[in-house]
Amino acid sequence: MQLLTKHTDYAIRALLTLAGHADTYLSARRIAEEQQIPYQFLRGLLQELARAGFISSREGAHGGVKLCKAPETISVREVIELFQGRVELSECMFRKQMCANRANCVLRHQIMKIERMVSAEFDKVTVGSLLADLQEVNRRGAQKAALGDAL
Repeated sequence: MQLLTKHTDYAIRALLTLAGHADTYLSARRIAEEQQIPYQFLRGLLQELARAGFISSREGAHGGVKLCKAPETISVREVIELFQGRVELSECMFRKQMCANRANCVLRHQIMKIERMVSAEFDKVTVGSLLADLQEVNRRGAQKAALGDAL
């Protein structure tokens, strides 16, 4: 079972890059290079993010894309729903298709509870919180490197 698709993963990574450069327009090419995302693929994702109101774009020499929402207000759940639809684990585990008996299926009721919990957890995670986590990881890495150089 794959919870996040490549589209969603790349979109979150692009949003993280933009969040790290607040109020700055970045080119799609720069984001693609920084995040190692295929450029043409990224362009399509950026169009979707712009249509959904997460980013704005500007053409010209100083153009590009930037966040038009605060990173703390963009939940991972919103990004998942944009690119994948609702968080669902409802495919019949036994037949690899939607179960015709799902209204009476005891397992289905448990899966629905899990779906609600997963969705609620993804709602708590924001681009802003992911950026803070990333900055902390980078800070620790820099400290370790400095310690290694001192030895």
